[in-house]
Amino acid sequence: MLSVLRVHLPSDIPIVGCELTPYVLLRRPDKTISTDDVPESNPLDGHFLRYKWFRIQSDKKVAICSIHPSEQATLQCLGCVKAKIPVSKSYHCSPKCFSDAWQHHRVLHDRAASAVNENGNEEEELFGRLSGSASTANLANGSAHLYPAAVTQRNGGETWFEVGRLKTYTPTADDIGHVLKFECVVVDAENKLPVGPPSTMLTSRVIPAPTPSPRRLINVGGVDISGNFELDGRVSSAGNFTVLSYNILSDAYASNELYSYCPSWALSWAYRRQNLLREIVGYRADIICLQEVQNDHFEEFFAPELDKHGYQALYKRKTNEVFNGNIQTIDGCATFFRRDRFSHVKKYEVEFNKAAQSLAEATLLSSTPRKLALNRLVKDNVALIVVLEAKFGYQGADNPASQKTRQLLCVANTHVNVHHDLKDVKLWQVHTLLKGLEKIAASTDIPMLVCGDFNSVPNSAPHSLLAMGKVDPNHPDLNTDPIGILRPHSKITHALPLVSAYSSFVRNMGVGVNLEQHRRRTDPTTNEPLFTNCTRDFIGTLDYIFYTADSLTVESLLELLDEESLRKDTALPSPEWSSDHIALLAEFRCKPRPRR
Repeated sequence: MLSVLRVHLPSDIPIVGCELTPYVLLRRPDKTISTDDVPESNPLDGHFLRYKWFRIQSDKKVAICSIHPSEQATLQCLGCVKAKIPVSKSYHCSPKCFSDAWQHHRVLHDRAASAVNENGNEEEELFGRLSGSASTANLANGSAHLYPAAVTQRNGGETWFEVGRLKTYTPTADDIGHVLKFECVVVDAENKLPVGPPSTMLTSRVIPAPTPSPRRLINVGGVDISGNFELDGRVSSAGNFTVLSYNILSDAYASNELYSYCPSWALSWAYRRQNLLREIVGYRADIICLQEVQNDHFEEFFAPELDKHGYQALYKRKTNEVFNGNIQTIDGCATFFRRDRFSHVKKYEVEFNKAAQSLAEATLLSSTPRKLALNRLVKDNVALIVVLEAKFGYQGADNPASQKTRQLLCVANTHVNVHHDLKDVKLWQVHTLLKGLEKIAASTDIPMLVCGDFNSVPNSAPHSLLAMGKVDPNHPDLNTDPIGILRPHSKITHALPLVSAYSSFVRNMGVGVNLEQHRRRTDPTTNEPLFTNCTRDFIGTLDYIFYTADSLTVESLLELLDEESLRKDTALPSPEWSSDHIALLAEFRCKPRPRR
């Protein structure tokens, strides 16, 4: 007969908005062990599994520490209460917790005071809230009007409320501070009665999802004002558009060994995917370029979820000549665009492995054994190039008001090889991508964006090539070239007028508090951010948004984070930010084009 051997949860702490999927180990009638579900619609040997979820509500109210959400709070900041800061941020588990957090905590007070002074309202996060998230969770759990919470049992000072009748459950705000109970029982398909006692499991107390600090849009177009998105997610000018680039940290790389400083619940994909989605959707970018998106996560999560928010999705998975794991967990580059703002014209897929094959066959490497060349060059990296047409149109400066010029845009999204000792391969991959973009530029007059994680710090050879169009022949990176792919050095050039978007913080001649603050968060020797990647062992800039300066101009940039605010959690990823990289976002305007 069907029997339940064991039930447990992969994640140790339940979080609001993050689906809980228990692991149920079964012994089937044929004595085999399985984790497959046995629903009522498809019983096995006359039996099926019935599930229930309960909220165990104590008569004693429990508050959760805002810094250590797995701990109960023992004190509350009255300053937060007076400033009308969300009450969840006012709780702390100990005086030491409060004093250690004060330097960052008082920023909440300053922001609240500033927001009231400016507009009389509490500040709203740029990446805000997913609309309808609470009701969606209730419906997914089979609760709300379908299964109204009912008192099923009282035990001393506890009351059990039934909250769901599915195998999975997504905690809601009502569950915060409470323990959940999962119950699984074998049921006779004929009489619908339980067979034997249920298998049960208790969770830790449900904690609220940490709310990242808001990131503002900073105007760099000449006037220093803090930009705010309108309700439709775009700034006021209809001809402007925004582009987001973000390495989201593939789950395959997010190991507890590598990121031991991040709580395991915050490192779990069930939590990170919801936190990443909320952040990405909240930026409301017109174009989104993501790196390290696993194949299965693209198909099963990001594509369908972003489709709900009006995005069309395109994806290029890394090749698998080096990778030898599950093909579904290979990561790649995903580009999304708003269907109401752009339409898809063409897609180019760049596989650096194919370029390596061609290069290995060329006479250029005739002195190097083919196998040796391929061993060095074949690394599975890819790039995704998308040509889009703007639906908002563009009126040229010398065109009549009644005429609109067809506005195309080319967006490249890439993730360059990570290995530090393969400087020649990094540079070769970037050069290969740029030569491909040059061919597109030669065929049509088109603005270009080159986004991604280049795994190259400012002033490295790949960065110099992107920003300067060439590499100094004496650059130390050129000394690493064991198979001669960089010779002659004079060929490592391109003619695209590329400029790094975030250099606008330094190049902009305006004055004001916001610009000055962000100039301090950039390196004056490179004009790039001080960091876009921050782990315990490394901090530096690896991610960029480059644009063709003859056809585009930067209007505003998403503010940079300061290292001090991130170090309160040691490094990235953290409960607040779910990747080891930070998101970059730029707002662009197309420059007027002369009539031809």
